[in-house]
Amino acid sequence: MLYRRRLRSRIIFSFLLFGTLLSSLFAISTLFLQSNLEDELIGSTLKQELDDYLVQLHRDPTLVEPFHTRIQGFVTRPGDPHHSVIAQIRNLDTGVHEVETAEGYFKAAVRKDDDLWAFLIYDITENQRLTNRLIWSLVAAVLVFSMLSLALGLWSSSRVMKPVSDLAERLSQLGEETPSPGLARWFPDDEVGQLAAALDAYAERVHQLVERDREFNADVSHELRTPLAVISGATELLLAQKDLAEKTKTRILRIARAARQSTDITTALLHLVRAEQGTNDDSEAHNVCKIVDKLLHLHKPLLDNKPLELKIIGEDRVSVIAPESVIAVTVGNLISNAIRYTSSGEVVCTIGSGRILVEDTGPGIPESELSQVMERHYRGEGISGKGSGLGLAIVQRLCELYGWSIHFENRKSGGLRAELRFFGTD
Repeated sequence: MLYRRRLRSRIIFSFLLFGTLLSSLFAISTLFLQSNLEDELIGSTLKQELDDYLVQLHRDPTLVEPFHTRIQGFVTRPGDPHHSVIAQIRNLDTGVHEVETAEGYFKAAVRKDDDLWAFLIYDITENQRLTNRLIWSLVAAVLVFSMLSLALGLWSSSRVMKPVSDLAERLSQLGEETPSPGLARWFPDDEVGQLAAALDAYAERVHQLVERDREFNADVSHELRTPLAVISGATELLLAQKDLAEKTKTRILRIARAARQSTDITTALLHLVRAEQGTNDDSEAHNVCKIVDKLLHLHKPLLDNKPLELKIIGEDRVSVIAPESVIAVTVGNLISNAIRYTSSGEVVCTIGSGRILVEDTGPGIPESELSQVMERHYRGEGISGKGSGLGLAIVQRLCELYGWSIHFENRKSGGLRAELRFFGTD
């Protein structure tokens, strides 16, 4: 929720920051001007008064020291032998100073000549009290203006963000099958309306692309099933002949395996398309061990006399509710990859505990490449031979569709281990 309201929070924070900074600058400038003007005014007044008094005193030595309620003047000899002025002020140099004593705050103008010392002291205790009141008043004003800025930010952000929030809400209510959301008609022709129109156009293009992809997959899968059925039927008839040469039989078995694999792939793709459209009604449970046994039997002619042994270990029964072609394509890709990249040793399929392990004695996969093996068209460095790099990408889509998980890791004894874990097994 915080991230969805992030833009509104930025607007509110901007108003609050702007109002606080503006009122704070106003308060600081007010205090600065007040302090400077007061200091300058008092200091210049005291200095002028003191200079005038000394000029008059030199003209008329009988002139009495001035006395006021808040201003006191003293004239004494150098060193102030009678201590008529307190030590805090008596020890000051010539100039205007601000002094804090036990009696309060004072401005002191000091003039020390060779024959006379003169002091003019102005009581600014009341000024200081008023200044403190001014400071607290300005702090309160800053807080008030900040709260007003916050309220204005809340109100403005709700007005500014309402069209964007409405657009986001309408987008969240759209279904996957909606060809065009038709958002633009709900908004005026402003920036949000232009964004809604752009989203409408983009959604329409995406919908058309998805529909073409689904139709193409469905059409290709459906159209290929007939010629593949013909090829499978022909290979069965040929294999039924008793006078076949061993080489010819091996080649026909290759054709039969390729036809079976192609049939499984096209059927799996057709199920994938139908499942994405919500029309997958296949609820029959299939024995994984039997499917793996058929796959190993079909892969044996592809060994090409390699010193490689194919094994199957059934720890317990694993039945999966999914189309048989989907299971065959998923497991078959793992087995065919293990056979292709293992030159000698064994490929072992272990079935049990709701999963199947396909382990080989091949070179394995570099640790840095393990996370990339499921990517489309990815082939590891140094891999030779035919292959488009699409097999595992199709496996990943099927696993995502049926809620399965697949994991690859290198074996400590050498080779690769692929674990396909079925969820929803019976």
